[in-house]
Amino acid sequence: MSTDSPMFSDDDRPIRPAVNGNGHVNGKPVDYSMSEDDDLPLSQAIRKSESAPPVQRNLKRKKPVYAESSSEDDTPLASSPAKASTNGKTKVKAESDADEDYESEELPKKKRPVNGNAKKPPKKKLKEESDAGASSDEDDQPIATKKSAPRKRKVKAEPQSDDSMSEDDKPIAKKAAAKPRTKKVKKEEDVSESETSKPKKRAGKAKKGEQNGASPTKGKTKKEEEQEETFRWWEANANGDGSIKWTTLEHNGVIFPPPYEPLPKNVKMKYNGKEVDLPPEAEEVAGFYAALLETDHAQDATFNKNFFEDWKTVMKQHPPHDGTKITNFTSCDFRPMFEYFEGEKAKKKAMSTEEKKAAKKAKDELEAKYTTCLLDGRKEKVGNFRVEPPGLFRGRGDHPKKGALKFRVRPEDITINIGSTAPIPIPNMPGKWKAVTHDNTVTWLANWTENVNGNHKYVFLAAGSSLKGQSDMQKFEKARELEKHVARIRQNYTADLRSKVMADRQRATTMYFIDKLALRAGNEKGEDEADTVGCCSLRCEHVTLEAPDWIIFDFLGKDSIRYYNRVTVDAQVFKNIRIFKENKNDDDNLFDRVTTSSLNKHLTNEMKGLTAKVFRTYNASRTFQNELAKENLADATLQEKLNAYNKANRMVAVLCNHQRSAPKTHDQSMEKMRNKLRSFKYERMKLRHALFAMDPKFKKVQAYKDEESDLDDDWIAEHEDDLKAKEIEKAEKKYARENEKLEEEGSKPNKDSILKERIAAIEEEFKELKNERGTRKHVQKRPKPTEKIEELITKLTDKIKAFKLQIVDRDEGKEVALGTSKINYLDPRITAAWCKTHDVPIEKLFSKTLLTKFPWALEVDKDWKF
Repeated sequence: MSTDSPMFSDDDRPIRPAVNGNGHVNGKPVDYSMSEDDDLPLSQAIRKSESAPPVQRNLKRKKPVYAESSSEDDTPLASSPAKASTNGKTKVKAESDADEDYESEELPKKKRPVNGNAKKPPKKKLKEESDAGASSDEDDQPIATKKSAPRKRKVKAEPQSDDSMSEDDKPIAKKAAAKPRTKKVKKEEDVSESETSKPKKRAGKAKKGEQNGASPTKGKTKKEEEQEETFRWWEANANGDGSIKWTTLEHNGVIFPPPYEPLPKNVKMKYNGKEVDLPPEAEEVAGFYAALLETDHAQDATFNKNFFEDWKTVMKQHPPHDGTKITNFTSCDFRPMFEYFEGEKAKKKAMSTEEKKAAKKAKDELEAKYTTCLLDGRKEKVGNFRVEPPGLFRGRGDHPKKGALKFRVRPEDITINIGSTAPIPIPNMPGKWKAVTHDNTVTWLANWTENVNGNHKYVFLAAGSSLKGQSDMQKFEKARELEKHVARIRQNYTADLRSKVMADRQRATTMYFIDKLALRAGNEKGEDEADTVGCCSLRCEHVTLEAPDWIIFDFLGKDSIRYYNRVTVDAQVFKNIRIFKENKNDDDNLFDRVTTSSLNKHLTNEMKGLTAKVFRTYNASRTFQNELAKENLADATLQEKLNAYNKANRMVAVLCNHQRSAPKTHDQSMEKMRNKLRSFKYERMKLRHALFAMDPKFKKVQAYKDEESDLDDDWIAEHEDDLKAKEIEKAEKKYARENEKLEEEGSKPNKDSILKERIAAIEEEFKELKNERGTRKHVQKRPKPTEKIEELITKLTDKIKAFKLQIVDRDEGKEVALGTSKINYLDPRITAAWCKTHDVPIEKLFSKTLLTKFPWALEVDKDWKF
């Protein structure tokens, strides 16, 4: 599967049950072309039918819309870490990696638009959809590769959509940190240590391109050679003034999902126990729900209600062929469709490696031209070039629109942004673009408006592109700039806490919370949005006073993640909150004279370009660097250093409320780790017993004297049975491979007696192990000298110590999302400098995605400070 970031988050991702992830539909290769006869009227059924208007919902509730905010001090204010409690009412979810979306604070509230007829978005850099998969566990897993010199690193630009900034939040330009280079960077000819250390198979005359230790170019693919030509924009004259973003831009547009392929005729849903013959348009929507039949979504009343209403709307335009009237949701049976989809998943998993590679190759070839663009003559990776398919909206938390139908997006819905002299791309499905613009003051390549929430969807360049890198660098430079002003700003809002002007006093109190507790700013929300709040939109019910100086916060923040924190505050802040709550109901706004817009306008007067969210980035990075500096790692092992780094990261995650639910498999995962630890101890025990058998004097050596405390007889017996089963399985596989090779050579296969002899030897070996239990003696099959055994015991002891630290680290981080901080809040130069100072391979801390996203940060000196 491609690593390109999708346009939508995992929680928002629609289900297309008939389309396999490898580019197959119902087991057949996908053909992305579409004839005019294939045109599907699914979205038209709802968008254009006068007889079937969109479903209206009247779910009223007071809900605040907020824009991203930020805050935290050099050290957290809370006396106890902020920890979400799951009490059955609130399910804590992993926070989206799009946590630091730099979005315009003053976007006007829009009504739910009709898809394809939405108003063109303003010419400013708006919110970019970020991949939650960035916070996925896979992306957060560091890669264990050999460390190479940073300046020789080949940066592979993998698509990864992330956060962008609006003009309102445009960061100040970084002062010259490196000498600008005006000429193009030539192709890298250096190779990593691993490449140079490989022995040559034969000596011969060096070919062109192999001089100075360079690896030969022969055998390199075109793609690999392109990746070597990394544009080092941070050493060039980057334009960061927020005006012209590019001079020339050429791309191939976006790729649309394939048309719906009807299910086999024998697969039908049932209504009141009878099969229903649905037309493709209605069957497709039913399939969206059927694929989710055994998920939590299908058990949600709001999700079911919204889906059924939209499905009935589709069926008004495309009724069942057999005349069935579907009016009762509980009479619908989607299980036959669900079982068919599960069978298709099983077939996909059962595909051979060759079949999977062939399918992936075909898919990659179809998408190849969409993955890159030409920006000012350079080839750059495009991030989210795929248009999301139709499906059911999932949302996060208690969203009132979850389950609503997301329409199929067509060319008529999409605006393309391209250079004025570039050829206009042709859609891969029938239709014409809604509009073609040539706006070089924005960085998006295409945009459209989705129908459920009326949000603008954008196609941007990949995370490793020059434009994205400049945006990231400027964001962190703006946060660094705050260091010069923060003392004065804090002095000013502290004085305003006693202001006689109520609006000023409320504003100062919100600034106190944003700075000290890392609360987001928040804003007013519409009735059709989830009831989440930020600092400016807190209601009286969200804040409880507890004498003499404690405040308890309890509300749903971004992505409906519960924020619960009991903290001590300054006496004046406690007094202010008591005043603000007087004569108000629980559902009244606590800060009724402050808005996010007015707050940010005030902050701009304090520092050019400052907004509330910059505090969040500043305090996160400052706290992180301070926490790292507390640890004395002079004689620490690598694992101890990694634990210290993760501990500092967790402090930031707690401060910023980056929580997640403990993974469902956490307990099983921990048990596997504990069993692996016991297996190491078992190996060490056997080595000790081997020493005792060779020379009894070792029994008196203190290092070998004590038995392993957590290895009881029952566990040892079970472990040895597992080891025996694995050894027998290995012997059987080896025997089968040998016979296959003999048959290929035209020889007779080995007799069964050979396999039986090998298994008998294994049985005998483990029988001896069983007899040794409790004797403190072990006879080695291949005896080693005592010096070698002692060396192996020492290595195992170090390994056990490191693995214990891994277990502790894994368990402590089970409810904390560390990836969000790394992607959005922590200046990557802090990590790069720390790794150089403590001789830690940065690949242990940064995934491939982060190495691609932050190439500009990897070359700082070890003495660099935020």
